[in-house]
Amino acid sequence: MSTIALRAPRGFADLLDWLETGSTPFLRDADNLVRVEDFVRDDRYVVRAELPGIDPDKDVELTIEGDYLTIAGHRREEKVEKNHSEFRYGSFSRTLRLPPGTDADDVTATYGDGVLEVSVPMVTKEASTRIPVSRPATEQSPTEPTGQAPAE
Repeated sequence: MSTIALRAPRGFADLLDWLETGSTPFLRDADNLVRVEDFVRDDRYVVRAELPGIDPDKDVELTIEGDYLTIAGHRREEKVEKNHSEFRYGSFSRTLRLPPGTDADDVTATYGDGVLEVSVPMVTKEASTRIPVSRPATEQSPTEPTGQAPAE
């Protein structure tokens, strides 16, 4: 015999839980969504991704193609008897555009406490460079004296 557990509605919190489950047609890709945050620290662009329960040596692949960083992998399901599970298993992928001025040749990545951190150096550029404008040798500036009398 089964017993149905009833609980009081929590209003907005229930709505957020419903949206997060990805059970709606417009969120059908939410099952493989990787949650990320990004920021700049010590002249490096940092992306942190929530990836709990994975083995970074076996289950994660990082690639950079052009200006895009892709975090891809697979979360393996443990074979245990379950009554209920809201964990997400299977393949996941997230592609992020790198900001201008990043150097893809010196990327580092670390994993700890279920969080993958990818760090990309930011190339520092001079604020501005003044570029002189020149004229062809045959043309004179109207403000430059020619040293000659005007032709009549």
